[in-house]
Amino acid sequence: MKWLQTRAQRELSGKIEASRGRLYRVAFSWCHDATLADDLAQEALARGLARIDQLRQAERLASWLFSILHRCWIDHLRVRREDLDEEALAELPSDLPGPEGLAELQETVSRVRAAIAGLPLGQRQVVTLVDLEEFSYAEVAEVLAIPIGTVMSRLCRAREALRGLLEPAAAQPRLRSVK
Repeated sequence: MKWLQTRAQRELSGKIEASRGRLYRVAFSWCHDATLADDLAQEALARGLARIDQLRQAERLASWLFSILHRCWIDHLRVRREDLDEEALAELPSDLPGPEGLAELQETVSRVRAAIAGLPLGQRQVVTLVDLEEFSYAEVAEVLAIPIGTVMSRLCRAREALRGLLEPAAAQPRLRSVK
């Protein structure tokens, strides 16, 4: 029986370590600082691995890990006593051919990131977990320790704000170079 527990814990440990990329992406979307996001993801992984025996349902591993990440973020904010809204935007690689396509994609990504960065922290957290990481409302409520109705209202407000910020820019005509 001891061998089975050890094997199950090893499997969970592997899944926890495989979640590093997702944890980093969410942490970066919350703090906009690559170094801090890396530290937060690492801390969440370390806490998760140290407390692996506290996970009761293996199928809830993702929401459990993101709850730990949320607590790491809250701990960081308590220490700093400020909201980190610095612009530390990384360029994303593109499969689009040519410099015009790449420039257009980078402009869009920058506009979306800036719009998300302008959201209040609660809305920013909910929109990244639901729309980027595809968590259910119930999972987000569990991760952030808030009622599901709060998740829904924050998500609605965040999407409305993003729509208001991004639609006018999308309606503007783009200049194209002519050869």
